[in-house]
Amino acid sequence: MDWLQPHAHDSNPTPPDDDASLEIVLPDARRRVTVEALRALPGHTLPRAVIASTGHPASGPFDLSGVTLKTLIAAYAPGDWSAALVISGDGFGTRVLAEEWLGESERSILLAHTVDGRPLTRAAGLVRLIVPSETGEALRQVKWVAEIRLLP
Repeated sequence: MDWLQPHAHDSNPTPPDDDASLEIVLPDARRRVTVEALRALPGHTLPRAVIASTGHPASGPFDLSGVTLKTLIAAYAPGDWSAALVISGDGFGTRVLAEEWLGESERSILLAHTVDGRPLTRAAGLVRLIVPSETGEALRQVKWVAEIRLLP
């Protein structure tokens, strides 16, 4: 599969497994990050965000909270990266370019773990990549984030 381009994805309502942690994959190392560790990082809220789901109308708006992709990478893998491949436990993924996560904005790319003040359930994604500019077919929103592969 070509992770460098967003692509179609069949809707999958069932979590791929019970493991809610994610791995940050570097060229020479792997770092496991738990949901609890994500919650310990400085938080960010996307007000009035939309969750796009393949095969379903977008839902929301919601106040989604979590950690920005920029904050996560700075905490676990500081360096000069060109892109991140964000991959779900069910194999779906998307590419996020560094220039997309480096800017500071109220609408920053988010690894959401909370919706309207409540933790996301495993069925709802538990940790979900939210790309605020995506409001249609969910080609860049990733549910059940399992791996973030950083590219030099």
